Amino acid sequence: MKTTKPYIYQIFTRLFGNKQEKMTFNGSREENGTGKFDDITQKALEMIKELGITHVWYTGIIEHALVQGYPEHGIPDGNPVVIKGKAGSPYAIKDYYDVNPDLAVDVSKRMSEFEALVERTHESGMKVIIDFVPNHLARIYHSDVKPEGVKDFGEDDNAEKAFDPQNNFYYIPGEKLILPEELHQRFPGVLYEEFPAKATGNDQFTHQPGINDWYETVKLNYGVDYENDHQKHFDPIPDTWKKMEHILKYWAGKGVDGFRCDMAEMVPVEFWEWVIQQVKADNPEIIFIAEIYNPDAYSEYIRRGGFDYLYDKVDLYDTLKGVMRGEQPASEITGCWQSLQGNDACMLRFLENHDEQRIASRFFAGDPWKAIPAMLVSATINKGPAMLYFGQEVGEPAEGASGFSGDDGRTTIFDYWRVPEHQKWMNNGNFDGGKLSNDQQALREKYREIGEIAQEEAIVNGHFYDLMYFNEDSPQFDSKKIYAYIRYTGNQKLLFLANFSGEEKQIRVKIPKHAFEMMGMKDVSEITFKKPGDDEFHANLGVEKVVESGVEIEAERNDYKILRINS
Repeated sequence: MKTTKPYIYQIFTRLFGNKQEKMTFNGSREENGTGKFDDITQKALEMIKELGITHVWYTGIIEHALVQGYPEHGIPDGNPVVIKGKAGSPYAIKDYYDVNPDLAVDVSKRMSEFEALVERTHESGMKVIIDFVPNHLARIYHSDVKPEGVKDFGEDDNAEKAFDPQNNFYYIPGEKLILPEELHQRFPGVLYEEFPAKATGNDQFTHQPGINDWYETVKLNYGVDYENDHQKHFDPIPDTWKKMEHILKYWAGKGVDGFRCDMAEMVPVEFWEWVIQQVKADNPEIIFIAEIYNPDAYSEYIRRGGFDYLYDKVDLYDTLKGVMRGEQPASEITGCWQSLQGNDACMLRFLENHDEQRIASRFFAGDPWKAIPAMLVSATINKGPAMLYFGQEVGEPAEGASGFSGDDGRTTIFDYWRVPEHQKWMNNGNFDGGKLSNDQQALREKYREIGEIAQEEAIVNGHFYDLMYFNEDSPQFDSKKIYAYIRYTGNQKLLFLANFSGEEKQIRVKIPKHAFEMMGMKDVSEITFKKPGDDEFHANLGVEKVVESGVEIEAERNDYKILRINS
C-alpha cells in the first residue's frame, strides 16, 4: 500500500528566484534579472514541502535556445528570428545534455549547481522532476558538452530524403525555409538560412510555417512516415529512439526522479513502450508523466506506453474551470471520472501550470479563493497525483504584458520577468511570506491544509463514492454549486462537500444505503459525523435518517467541509 500520493509543485526555474522588481518591457537578462539554481535554498524547499509537496517539477532545466548567449563559455548568441522572446522557450531545446546557463551563478559550473539543487531537494525529503522534450528541438541545435561517442541530432541524416527511418529530422528536399513575414519585419536585416527546410515541431511538413506554428522548432523523426499514411518503420530501431534513450538515462544518472514528457502523444506510443522499459530497468522508481490531450489515447499510453500518470486537462481541468467561472454546474464533475474508464488513479490533476491562465487573473476567475473548492476536488477525488504551480498558493494574477508574451493571464515562459505576488512570499530570499497580506497568508494556509488532507489514508489508498446522483434533485442540495463525495478505506471514511458558490450554503447531504454497504457499514444503527480534529460530534444519526433526510452541513463560500464518518 502506498503511504503518500504524489503532490507536485511546479517551479518555472528562471522566474522563481528573480528578486528584481523594476521591469523593462521585452527587457534583457541584465535589465530584468533572472532566477538561479542557488535561489532555491534549503529554506525555500522546506517551506514548499510544508504545502504537502512530495515532488518538485523544475521547468526549463535543459538548455534551450537563447538570444543572448555566453560566448566566453562557448555558448554563442542565438538568432532572434527563430527564438520566441529574449529568454527563449524552454521547449526549444538546444542541447539535451546541458542545463540552461541563465540559471547558473557561475556558468562554467552550471551542471554542478544543478546537481546541488537536486541534492538539496532530496535532503528536503522531496523528489525531482524535469521536462523531457521528445517531439521537437530548436532550429539551431548543437551540444557542446555531449558525452564522448554521442552524435548531434541530424549529424548523419540524409537530407536529400523527405523521410528515412534512420534520419532524426523530416526534410522538404529542394526547398529553403521561408519564415513568416512578421518575423522579418520584427527583426529587419537579421537573416536565418535553412536548406533544405526541415518540418516544423507541430507536424507542419512544409517549408513555409505560419506565425502561429511552432516555427522555432524542428520535428523529430521516430520512424513514422506521416505523409504516407503514417506508415511505421520501427525495425530496426530508429536512431532517434536510441538517442532519446541515452538522454533519459543521462538525466536519471544525475539523480532526476521523474520526467514530465512534453506533448507525449505526438510521439508514437511504441517508442514509449520501448524506452520507459529501458529506463525503468535501471531506475524502477522513476516516474513518467505524459502531457496528453486526447482522452481516446489515455488507456493506450498507460497500458501500452507505460506512463505512470497523464494530464487530466481535457476533462477535469476544463470542467472545474467552467464551474469556478459559473459557466457549468458542479454536477458535471461526475462525468469527468465516469469517462476515464478506470484510469482515474493515473491522472494528474491541476488548476494552473505554465500553459494555463492564472486563476486570479481577470481572464479566468478574477479571485484566487474561487480555486479552493476546485483544488480540494483535484487533490482528493482519486489516488492520482495533484499539482500546484508556484504563485498559485498566494493568488498570483499574472497581470500585464512582458514582451513576447502579451497580457493574457499567463505567467510568461518566454521573457525575463518577475512574479510579483510570489516575490512577496519569497521576501528577498527569506521565504517567510513576510510581504504577503493577511488574505494571502490565509490563502496559502488553506492550500497547506488541502495538501495535508491529500495524504490521508482514504485519499492515498481509498475508494471513491460519488453522492451527486442521490442528491441532485433534492431541494436542500444545490447541485449547481455543490459537489459531494466520499473517500473511504476499512479504517477511514471521509465525507467531502465542496462549495463553489460565492455564498455560504446550508446543505443537506443524503447518503444512499449502497454507500454504507460499500463502506462495510450496512448493519450499523448509529452513525456519527465528526469534523477532523474536533472533539464535538457534528451529528449523531441512524443510517435510515442519513438515507432519507441527510446530514445538515454548513459550508462557507468558496470553501469546503470534510467530516469523518464513524460508527
